[in-house]
Amino acid sequence: MSRKVLFIHSSVDGHTAKICDHMSKKFDQKFNTETIPLEKAQFKDLESNEVIIIGASIRYGNHRPLLYKFINQNEKILNQRSAYFFTVNAVARRAEKRTIKNNPYVKKFLKKVNWSPKKIGIFPGKIDYPKYKFFDKHMIRLIMYFSGGPTDLNNSYEFTDWQEIDAFAEEIKKNNG
Repeated sequence: MSRKVLFIHSSVDGHTAKICDHMSKKFDQKFNTETIPLEKAQFKDLESNEVIIIGASIRYGNHRPLLYKFINQNEKILNQRSAYFFTVNAVARRAEKRTIKNNPYVKKFLKKVNWSPKKIGIFPGKIDYPKYKFFDKHMIRLIMYFSGGPTDLNNSYEFTDWQEIDAFAEEIKKNNG
């Protein structure tokens, strides 16, 4: 019988959703995977899956408020299930920011929830200037300027380490196989 795995993404521009889709393809026929946006996730989705992976992006230094609401409303079942979390943020483009100890967004996240994920992944994301609206484009550029990141508004910059994401998915698969 195949194990049910649910991927839930809180994605602003689609990159976290892309990561969830990529990870779900790493699971073989022993697993039945489904990927849904956080906005559509309900308690029954958590209840009917054995493995839950929640991925969330950062915008302007924060995860979306709906993420905290969802996790805090469902903390009991998340703590009972084999549940995992990963965050996607541009600060993680620096290797030293890919640890819980050094990533300010994960530290802030863990203080706001009563959930202890089995494992936490911290992945660098993507800056897609051409896709952004005027305000976002210039605010993100300003943030990148102050943090030593790329600022050319004509380009997209993907920092994602797909091998790191594959390793995260493989570990989850191995622990739940």
